[in-house]
Amino acid sequence: MKFFKPLLIAALCATALSAWADVNVGVTISATGPAASLGIPEKNTISLMPKTIGGQKINYIVLDDASDTTAAVNNTRKLIAENKVDVILGSTTTPASLAMIDVAAEAQTPMISVAASARIIEPMDAKKKWVFKTPQNDIMMSLAIAEHMAANGVKSVAFIGFSDAYGEGWSQEFAKAAELKKIKVVANERYARTDTSVTGQALKIMAAKPDAVLVAGSGTPAALPQKTLKERGYTGKMYQTHGVANADFLRVGGKDVEGTFLPAGPVLVADQLPASNPVKKSALAYVAAYEAAYGKGSVSTFGAHAWDAGLLMSSAVPVALKKAQPGTPEFRAALRDALEQTKDVAGAHGVFTMSATDHLGLDQRARVMVKIENGAWKYQP
Repeated sequence: MKFFKPLLIAALCATALSAWADVNVGVTISATGPAASLGIPEKNTISLMPKTIGGQKINYIVLDDASDTTAAVNNTRKLIAENKVDVILGSTTTPASLAMIDVAAEAQTPMISVAASARIIEPMDAKKKWVFKTPQNDIMMSLAIAEHMAANGVKSVAFIGFSDAYGEGWSQEFAKAAELKKIKVVANERYARTDTSVTGQALKIMAAKPDAVLVAGSGTPAALPQKTLKERGYTGKMYQTHGVANADFLRVGGKDVEGTFLPAGPVLVADQLPASNPVKKSALAYVAAYEAAYGKGSVSTFGAHAWDAGLLMSSAVPVALKKAQPGTPEFRAALRDALEQTKDVAGAHGVFTMSATDHLGLDQRARVMVKIENGAWKYQP
C-alpha cells in the first residue's frame, strides 16, 4: 500500500492540474512605434474578450512589440517557452507576422494574425498550416478599389506604398486587379514607415500625370504621401487601403485626406449599412462593446480584427476541449484543427468559413467602399 500511495497522490495531482488548466492566449501587438494607431485599439479589444470559453478560464498575456519585427519574434518565443501559451494572437503588421510563422510552426502552436497580407497564410504549406488571420486579403480589397476606379473613369493610376512586405504585397495584388479593369499603372514608388519626406516620390508621380493615386500604407504614416501630393497641387482622385481605417489617420490627414476613397470592413460604417447586410448585427455588437468601454466614436477596424480573432477562438476552444486539456501539444493540435473547421462565424468584418486551403475564410461580404467626407467615414453603396 505504501508503494501505491505516492502514485495515487501523483495521479490525483495530475488530474487536478489537468482539470483546472487554463487556456493561455499569448498576444504580441504593436502598441507603440509606427503601427501604434493600429495596435492600441487591438490591445484595448483584448480586454473585452471572454474570460471563460466553454467553461474554461482564459488568460491573456499581452506584450508590446513596438512595431518591431525582431521584438515580435522574441515575444513569440517568450510566450511559447515561458508562458506555455496554447495560441498566439498577433502581430499587428505584416513583416512581424511573417517573421513569427517559423517560431509558431516549430512549436506547433496555432497563430492568429491581425495583419493583412495574404502572404501570411498563402501559399499553404507545413508551416502555414498553423497560421490563420482575420483581416481581408490584399486582392479582395485591390479588386474593390480597381472596380471603383473603373466605374469612375480612372484610366491611369500611380502607386506609392511602404517599402516592406505590406507595400510589396499590395503592389503585386493591385497590379493584377488594375490589369483586369484595364487601368494602367504609370508610376510605382516606395517609402519607409518612418520617413518624414516623400517629396522625390511625389514629384515622379506628378510627372506621370495619373488620373488617380493609390497609397498602400497603414496607420498615420499613410497620410504623408497624400499631404505631400496635395501641397504640390495634385487634384486627381486619391485612394487608400483598408490599412488607414482609424480615427488617427483622419486626425493626422485632416483636410488633405478629404474625398479619399478606400475599401474597408463593414464595421467601419456599421450604423450606415442597410438592414439586409449580413454583417451589420455582428459588427454593431463589437461597436457597442468597444464604445461602452472607450467612448463614442472610438472604434477602429483594427480593434475589430482582434475581436474577430477572439470570436474564432470562442468557436474553436470548446471543440478542442473535447479532445484534450489546455497546456498540451494535443490541445494545440486540436485547437488548430478546430480553427480550420470554422464555419459561418459572423464577426465584425465578415462571415468566416475556413478550410484546409483557406485560413482566412472571408468572402465579398467582408468589404465595402467608403469615402472620407467632412472628416468622417461615409458608406458608398
